[in-house]
Amino acid sequence: MVYFAALAIAIGLGTAIAALGCGIGQGNAVRGALEGVARQPEAQGRILVLMILGLALIESLTIYALVLGFQLMGHLPDTAKVLELLQAAPH
Repeated sequence: MVYFAALAIAIGLGTAIAALGCGIGQGNAVRGALEGVARQPEAQGRILVLMILGLALIESLTIYALVLGFQLMGHLPDTAKVLELLQAAPH
C-alpha cells in the first residue's frame, strides 16, 4: 500500500519538477538568444533557428516526463479498491 502512495506522489512531483526545470531552461535559452541578437543583429536568423531547435529539445524532455507519468499511473490500483482496503484495515 505504501508503494502505491509513493508512486502516486512521485508521479505528481516528478512531472511538476520536470516542467519547472524545463521552464527555467527555456527561459535561459530565450534570454541568451535575445542577448545574442542584441549584440549581433545581423545573426538574428541563425540565432533564431538554433534557439527554436534548443527549445524543441527542452520541450521534448517535458513531454517525456509527462508520458512516463501517464505510464506509471496505469500501474496504480483503482481508487475503489484502495478505499476498500483502507476500510477493512484494523484501526
